Amino acid sequence: MTASPAHLVRIDRHDDGVAEVVLNRPEAMNAVSTAMANALTAVGDELRADTGVRAVVVTSSHEKAFCVGADLKERNGFSDEDLRAQRPGNRLAYRALYDLPVPTIAAVDGHALGGGCELALACDLIVAGPKASFALPEVSVGVIPGGGGTQLLTRRIGWSRAADLIFTARRIDGSEAARLGLVDRTVEDAKGEALALARTIAQHSPVGVRNAKAAMRGGLDMDLDEGLDLEDERWHDTAFSADRAEGVRAFAEKRRPEWPGLG
Repeated sequence: MTASPAHLVRIDRHDDGVAEVVLNRPEAMNAVSTAMANALTAVGDELRADTGVRAVVVTSSHEKAFCVGADLKERNGFSDEDLRAQRPGNRLAYRALYDLPVPTIAAVDGHALGGGCELALACDLIVAGPKASFALPEVSVGVIPGGGGTQLLTRRIGWSRAADLIFTARRIDGSEAARLGLVDRTVEDAKGEALALARTIAQHSPVGVRNAKAAMRGGLDMDLDEGLDLEDERWHDTAFSADRAEGVRAFAEKRRPEWPGLG
């Protein structure tokens, strides 16, 4: 178990290379203060540097909230200069999960509002439990989504559906989120399902999974020919790795691969 500054974000390490990032400011429903933003950035740096991590699950230590977004109580005391000074650190924090090279899964079973919804959107997959709710309510308090929401939600569910949620600031439950495509699975046990998904992913080639994610992510904003060229580069990176040799050998020998991985 590793703790980030002030224990506001915790890394719990599971078997098979699964890391659980626990949002751990329950007294404030995981509202993202300046200190918590710094903690998220530190966790991202630690996980990116750890080649033994194969999948990441993001959870919450609070029963009713995944994360309720920016700490508005803290910001209420900010001057304009304070807000400008905080912005670069906040941008780093909201990219901390998005920039991880391994698959990331958000387990949401409570309120994911504003920046909390954006933290979930920064993950590759979102699993929702029965108490999950989602909203980007920033326009109702005089700002706009600033943790990636205008970009990530639009890419995930399309322009008109994203416009509906962002312009109205309305809150939706997990079922509607799934219907819109914001959520990938709705289950009774979001954390359990997310960890099971992560363990499944972690059974596969670490080199292959990382390269597949890189090809998919990098190709999003390319035309098809550029995307196929990127796929070809990542195919070569994987096909001539020790993982590919072990995968073929294990298949022929009818056994589970023992991946060399990234070392």
